[in-house]
Amino acid sequence: EDTGEYSCDTGDQETRAALSVKALPVLFQKQLKDEEAEEGASVKFQCELTKDNAAVEWRKGTMELFPCAKYQIKLSGRRAELVIHNVEPEDA
Repeated sequence: EDTGEYSCDTGDQETRAALSVKALPVLFQKQLKDEEAEEGASVKFQCELTKDNAAVEWRKGTMELFPCAKYQIKLSGRRAELVIHNVEPEDA
């Protein structure tokens, strides 16, 4: 968001320069870990990223997960979290 043209103006003269910012890739600082749970329990998956508030998607296989009664999704700073409530065998 800092990319753009900047200038310095003295009233009689002006100088301009352009700034280009190359965004660093978002990497995983801490990976997800395998979990086991009994039917009916809640399970929490967490991972840590190298950038604050990066865009993340949660998936089960190829299906994207969205917040609902079953799935609680949080992104706080560099930590992304998925909580699955009332797990069933189909959630494995």
